[in-house]
Amino acid sequence: MREADITRAIVRAALRDLEELSEVDVAVVGAGPSGLTAAYYLAKEGLRVAVFERRFSFGGGIGPGGNMLPRIVIQEEALGVLAEFGVRSVPAGGGLYVVDPAELIAKLAYKAVEAGAKVLLGAHVSDLIYRKEPPRITGVVWVWSPIEISQSHVDPIFTESKAVIDATGHGAEVLSIAARKVPELGLSVKGERSAYAELAERLVAERSGRVAAGLYVAGMATAAYYGFPRMGPIFGGMLLSGKKVAESVARDLRATPLPGQPS
Repeated sequence: MREADITRAIVRAALRDLEELSEVDVAVVGAGPSGLTAAYYLAKEGLRVAVFERRFSFGGGIGPGGNMLPRIVIQEEALGVLAEFGVRSVPAGGGLYVVDPAELIAKLAYKAVEAGAKVLLGAHVSDLIYRKEPPRITGVVWVWSPIEISQSHVDPIFTESKAVIDATGHGAEVLSIAARKVPELGLSVKGERSAYAELAERLVAERSGRVAAGLYVAGMATAAYYGFPRMGPIFGGMLLSGKKVAESVARDLRATPLPGQPS
């Protein structure tokens, strides 16, 4: 074994992966609970899925638990999704169940990757690809996160897709870009409201889905987009949201593709 062999192995395999990711069916932005859940269900349908996560880790807001206490809560309505990922839970009364955040992160990530989703860690989505006739989103523009952090002027590269899911959390970063830079879509990010856990969990799960041609929202980005309340360390709505947006995307992609989109 030589050091040069190690380098060749990494470069060859990585460049093959990146070439394949120049065009996918679905680009999911954010590897938190809703993003990983959506990626799992979409990949399970046989779609080519790429997940872009700006951090070098999975899980989004799951890891810190509730105010850095190592437990989170799932409500009864989300137990079916939890069971599909093989995550254990303990009843806590009132229709609530407690879950180990480390187990949830590990199993969400494992199931998504095992189903065929490709996850790029340290990949920052800085812009979108769009077309005008009709107005629609057709992919993402991205750089490696250290480039973004250092504010270096480095041109990004592209990943074309039939659908883009904003699962970036509280900032609704993808939708914010679309609202600012693609006015033809008519989008406006209202910003999330103060805490009302029961209402927020229901609304996020119900309203996750398509917001414009080629553009979808899931998880806390849904709350930010519509102006819903926040909910804190209860994550059942995030799982249900990921499943709901995956169903919406899969249903749309089964229909006739828009002009100019990859088939």
